[in-house]
Amino acid sequence: APELPPRTERTLYVDLEPAQRKLYNRLRERYRAELLGLIETRGIQDARMKILEGLLRLRQVCIHPGLVEPAYREDAAKFELLFEMLETLRAENHKALIYSQFVEVLQRVRAGLEKRGIACAYLDGQTRDRHAQVDRFQSDPAVPFFLLSLKAGGVGLNLTAADYVIHLDPWWNPAVEMQAADRAHRIGQDRPVFIYKVIARETVEEKMLQLQEKKRGLVEQLITTEESFFKSLTREDVEVLFG
Repeated sequence: APELPPRTERTLYVDLEPAQRKLYNRLRERYRAELLGLIETRGIQDARMKILEGLLRLRQVCIHPGLVEPAYREDAAKFELLFEMLETLRAENHKALIYSQFVEVLQRVRAGLEKRGIACAYLDGQTRDRHAQVDRFQSDPAVPFFLLSLKAGGVGLNLTAADYVIHLDPWWNPAVEMQAADRAHRIGQDRPVFIYKVIARETVEEKMLQLQEKKRGLVEQLITTEESFFKSLTREDVEVLFG
């Protein structure tokens, strides 16, 4: 196979905005107390659903608190950073793939781009005209960005028009993110590819990365589903994640 151009992977850290941090801390303390009580009285197996719910809520607050509290009107750190990055990329004639696990996040990003008069292609699990969206992104210079849900747009697509890939939220299994980045970094790509993972500092996201490292062997051998990752969580892991 011909040599692929280099790929550079970077983690970008953001600090939660003050109002965002306040909401995060409030939720974290609530779930931590509930969960440790539940584990104490019923054991970790019975606490699984609550652990999942707590992790989901905290992860959502890290991306945009509006996902948890629709009335939230303050800034969201990742969105501030993202739109700054996108303005720069567009000015320099780059194209980018933007991935999230949450459809509502993609819809908010799309609304933000529309407000700024910037066109984008869009694909989630409900998208019917997948090929049209791909063609538009690949061939139209006026469409610099492609918003994709990690599940629907992470495999099987050829998106070599992009030389930047931005992961707005970390996934429990890094292999899934790698596959998504391979949409751009593949045969047909003639430019270096830059892959950014945006992480909220001192939150469950940063702790997920640490846990990934700790369980890396496990991830590679056993963990093929999100479920099995969560099944491998111990009481100590829960204390760390909600700590």
